[in-house]
Amino acid sequence: MANTRILWADDEIELLRPHIMFLEQKGYEVETAINGSEAVEMVRDGHFDIVFLDEQMPGISGVEALEMIKADFPNLPVVMITKSEEERIMEDAIGSNIADYLIKPVNPNQILLSLKRNLENKKLVDEKSTSKYQQEFRKIGMDLNNNLNYDEWAGVYKNITRWELELQKSTDEGIKEVLFMQKNEANTQFSRYVEKNYRDWVAGKTVNKPTMSHTVMRDKVFNCLENNDKPLFFILIDNLRYDQWKAIQPLIENYFRVDDDDIYYSILPTTTQYARNAIFAGLMPLEIRRHYPKYWVDEEDEGTKNQFEGELLGEQLRRYGKNIKYSYNKVLNLAAGKKLYEQMNNLMQNKLNVIVYNFVDMLSHARTEMEIIRELADDEVAYRSLMLSWFEHSSLFDIMKFIANKGCDVVVTTDHGSVWAKNPVKILGDKAVNTNLRYKYGKSLNYNPKEVFEVKDPEKIFLPRVNVSTTYVFARANDFFAYPNNYNYYVNYYRNTFQHGGISMNEMMIPVIHLKAK
Repeated sequence: MANTRILWADDEIELLRPHIMFLEQKGYEVETAINGSEAVEMVRDGHFDIVFLDEQMPGISGVEALEMIKADFPNLPVVMITKSEEERIMEDAIGSNIADYLIKPVNPNQILLSLKRNLENKKLVDEKSTSKYQQEFRKIGMDLNNNLNYDEWAGVYKNITRWELELQKSTDEGIKEVLFMQKNEANTQFSRYVEKNYRDWVAGKTVNKPTMSHTVMRDKVFNCLENNDKPLFFILIDNLRYDQWKAIQPLIENYFRVDDDDIYYSILPTTTQYARNAIFAGLMPLEIRRHYPKYWVDEEDEGTKNQFEGELLGEQLRRYGKNIKYSYNKVLNLAAGKKLYEQMNNLMQNKLNVIVYNFVDMLSHARTEMEIIRELADDEVAYRSLMLSWFEHSSLFDIMKFIANKGCDVVVTTDHGSVWAKNPVKILGDKAVNTNLRYKYGKSLNYNPKEVFEVKDPEKIFLPRVNVSTTYVFARANDFFAYPNNYNYYVNYYRNTFQHGGISMNEMMIPVIHLKAK
């Protein structure tokens, strides 16, 4: 590694001259010291990338020198070299956060390997990850050309997500651009797949269909109530994408074992009003409106559109013969989260506890409206990082740790995801048209039908019809709707924001995770 400065401290440094010459031939710059005191002074006076310390030197020992170096430069990697294999010495050195530990006599290749592990690790990981994805690129491409079913599409999305997370810290911008383009292509083809099959899925015309919003409680929750004498917790984090779940998973795995890591499909529109009401009702939106009109609020009506989720949950439990004690809890702010945490012991009396957390959806909307949040989460990686930081310090994480301590199971899921909107699609409508950027409905919409998923018969996909000529249109992949009036301002404001309501892998294929306490 060119221009890398090494300090090597050993009282027999002259015997190591061949090793030093070997490293210099490899492009490393090596400075030497003959005792611990000299090594400490040289580190304090000059810049070094790594230090090799002999454990036994006259004056202060290598371990003592290590402690002094670490006190001033805690992030400087130090490699301990010793003749002794005494466990005590190893423990002292390891306890002082050494980067590596080598036993004399060392050969030049051992030194070189230690350098690569400690100084070039990120570069080597980058290169390995890039090479692996290059191999995987062709396989994903071949998969996309096959006639995939809903389960195979979930596999493709999981695979792409894995590579997004693995390559997110890579310095190879070219390979990240290739992945971005491949994901866009996958989203385009996924949109066509959904358009072709969605009507049959929701109409029950095929047995080959995924678990969806209105069946997720039946398929993924009710079975967990059986043969379990402890409460089951159902935690719905609004707008939690699969990649965000994978980001927080390592934290959760300190307390839970992942028993099932699955994906289900959100209904259209992929919004809270439609998808979440469908989850708790166990019915499609049109069915809710027909059977429970007092619990359904149309978009043009005033009031919160999801104010009756608890009541709809109760109706679904009764329909499925689940005569159990349950609770419904919604957390909209920090104070509500803390209050719920304080009341957790009371929930242990119930068979089922539903907890809805709205933070991620609020973060998504705040990013659109607030410049400071947009700067903090200016891309997908930063957006995941911000969400991870919130979760790590949230009352939700405290609640989950409490649940783990009680030995209870948890089902973690969401109502929909979001997509990074990039491509404007022109649409015209009157003043009554809804404001969502990923789907529109109304009686006088004007658009290019080739650019949208058009539904002129909303009853066929179990969506309410406001009037006889109501049409729904859904944006695909990374598209978002923009009005021709003041077009440039509109596009500049909303491009690169996170939106939901339409068709994409990020919005529709969402996590449903079964956790068991460790």
